[in-house]
Amino acid sequence: MPSDGVRLERRGPVALVTLDRPRRHNAFDAAMWGSLEHTVAHLRADPPRVVVLTGTGERSFCAGFDVNPDNPQVAALLDAMEHGRRAPAEGLLRDIRRVVDDLCALPVPLIAAVNGDAYGGGAELAVRCDLRVMAPQAIVCFSEVRLGLMPDWGGGPALVRLVGASRAADLILTARRLEAPEALQLGVVNRVSAPSRCREEALELAAAIAANGPRAVRAALALIRATGDLPLARALDRERDAAASLIASGECLRGVEAFLKGQKPEFEDPPPDAR
Repeated sequence: MPSDGVRLERRGPVALVTLDRPRRHNAFDAAMWGSLEHTVAHLRADPPRVVVLTGTGERSFCAGFDVNPDNPQVAALLDAMEHGRRAPAEGLLRDIRRVVDDLCALPVPLIAAVNGDAYGGGAELAVRCDLRVMAPQAIVCFSEVRLGLMPDWGGGPALVRLVGASRAADLILTARRLEAPEALQLGVVNRVSAPSRCREEALELAAAIAANGPRAVRAALALIRATGDLPLARALDRERDAAASLIASGECLRGVEAFLKGQKPEFEDPPPDAR
């Protein structure tokens, strides 16, 4: 499914979304945002079991927002800067956040295959995913402050949740380059792949998740995503309620039956609107 700067491929129960604008290091312009919005709508209407997000080639995952003058969205920023107007900037950021939020709100696991450098918004996009596999040569850099900007794709709060406020401050305020070993040590990424195998290992991780009960994965993922916003008592209650609903769905009948027979379970996909 080709489109402007974003490609969507189905590989069985896994969807592979590729940021495909290599001449600009997969940075987003107006057309690419529209393409990602269309892709997310397609995934929402017909959800896979897992989504893998990556970039074209081995050089770049995503360089964030394309600040070149031929990106029509830059005009809104220039107007905001030259005339001290907040509204154009706020409108642009609202549109960007809506697309990123919709992507990250898909009810299935979202894995970032950080195949190459992730700068600025690209680093934010990576940390907003549920899981991250990073290529050994890749760099993650929250570079916005170098340009007099700050994270605005939701990456600031996401990074704080991943590594804590102090480490997030170190990475965001210095805009220093984070190499794969340190990214793994800090918990910015979950795994570092073998050379030239980032996408493949992310797809293998996705396949391992997709082999499990899809209702169970969705229910557990929803709880994981919500837990950071909930007091412990409410999180425990929510876990109990979700687990009871999951049992009532009957999905575990297939899993338990296959386990008792020493077989691999074959689960049915829930309807698109199931959570």
